[in-house]
Amino acid sequence: MRIARFSHNDAIRYGIVDEGELVVLAGDPMFAGYDTTGERVPLADVALLAPVIPRSKVVAVGRNYRDHAAELGNDVPAAPMLFFKPNTSVVGPGDAVVLPAGSDFISFEGELAAVIGRIAKNVPADRALEYVFGYTIANDLTARDWQKSDGQWARAKGFDTSCPLGPAIETDFDPAGDAVITTRLNGEVRQQGPISDMIFSLAEVIAFASAAFTLLPGDVILTGTPAGVGQIVAGDTVEVEITGLGTLRNSARDADRGARDA
Repeated sequence: MRIARFSHNDAIRYGIVDEGELVVLAGDPMFAGYDTTGERVPLADVALLAPVIPRSKVVAVGRNYRDHAAELGNDVPAAPMLFFKPNTSVVGPGDAVVLPAGSDFISFEGELAAVIGRIAKNVPADRALEYVFGYTIANDLTARDWQKSDGQWARAKGFDTSCPLGPAIETDFDPAGDAVITTRLNGEVRQQGPISDMIFSLAEVIAFASAAFTLLPGDVILTGTPAGVGQIVAGDTVEVEITGLGTLRNSARDADRGARDA
């Protein structure tokens, strides 16, 4: 089942994607279930939004693909390397990535994202996927110069608009399967690799994270990126495609114009 969050007639709603239309849901399906209103809205008539705005946090994993660690000259971590992105970093499909003033190098990173569906604390890896509501696509944008200068990643990874998500949440997806991440910059393939190349699986990441802090419904887990990351500048368009999940598309612009609301 594919679930979208969308804006239509000045209202934000949820719907199940069904052959070019949205079957409108009565509420947020993570909390209200899948009761429908009886309405159907053409996809062409809505604005898709970020499929979830985390109520608490985005938890991301650094250097979770060997080839990406190597391209930046880093060692492979012995355990998942976790960091946070604030919920204010989240924007949706089609929203602008606003390049922050003061950084000279913003990099794209296409990633698989998982949305937590229920409270998770001290979850064993063999049960971890039971706590996932669904899956979507992310772009973990990074200010590389700030990442190097700051000594920690909060500013470099957490600036406003640094976490595009979308286009929808797919509840029927196998994170251990053979899906491929493909990232295109202005139509040119820059990243391509199977999600099976992750060093630490999604289940292992959830178990590791939940041992340290409670994961709440709506929290998002970013699982790392394959090699091929690179710089974006104003006017560039980044497309992240994952087999079975669709394509997340965002364009970049300078910070002096303000971002569309998510």
